[in-house]
Amino acid sequence: MTSQRTRERLIQRLYEEGLSNAQVLEVIRRTPRHLFVDEALAHRAYEDTALPIGHNQTISQPFMVARMTELLLAGGPLDKVMEIGTGSGYQTAVLAQLVERVFSVERIQPLQDRAKERLLELNLRNVVFRWGDGWEGWPALAPYNGIIVTAAAAQVPQALLDQLAPGGRLVIPVGSGDEQQLMLIIREGVGFTRQILDSVRFVPLLSGTVF
Repeated sequence: MTSQRTRERLIQRLYEEGLSNAQVLEVIRRTPRHLFVDEALAHRAYEDTALPIGHNQTISQPFMVARMTELLLAGGPLDKVMEIGTGSGYQTAVLAQLVERVFSVERIQPLQDRAKERLLELNLRNVVFRWGDGWEGWPALAPYNGIIVTAAAAQVPQALLDQLAPGGRLVIPVGSGDEQQLMLIIREGVGFTRQILDSVRFVPLLSGTVF
């Protein structure tokens, strides 16, 4: 179930569902998603579905990883992206192959430790990690040309808006429970444009940190 044929089937499905960025699809094709889930779930790694990764977290479905990455890159190449929610490291690995530098924040330390190991195995060395509260972002290294949030915030965190560079793009699920929507926010001049896109389902963006 981790064969090339299985991966090709996934890519074909993503294409049929409307994803068209060839670069993003190629990175999804070559990134070994089975390395980012428990061995017991490896046979399901190339299904287009979210899977549990422990600590009440999930690895996002490939469609959503590709969709959010596509939205982030739609304004052109990015050199500095912050990811809120390292999780398994799968989204991180996809981003690392498409942008110059990724700064990834995760509140659950054991998850991030495992993600670091996986990215080293894949020789992806343009990622810097921070164990911290995603609601706060990573202000010391701001501003960022792109910010991607992999958990649903009840409202858009002001700290993330503050850390977005002029012209920068923020892709974030907003809402709670069954009422979540994917939002694209672009910093333009002194304000922001906001576009509501898809209905989505993510784990909540929680504050604080966990050892």
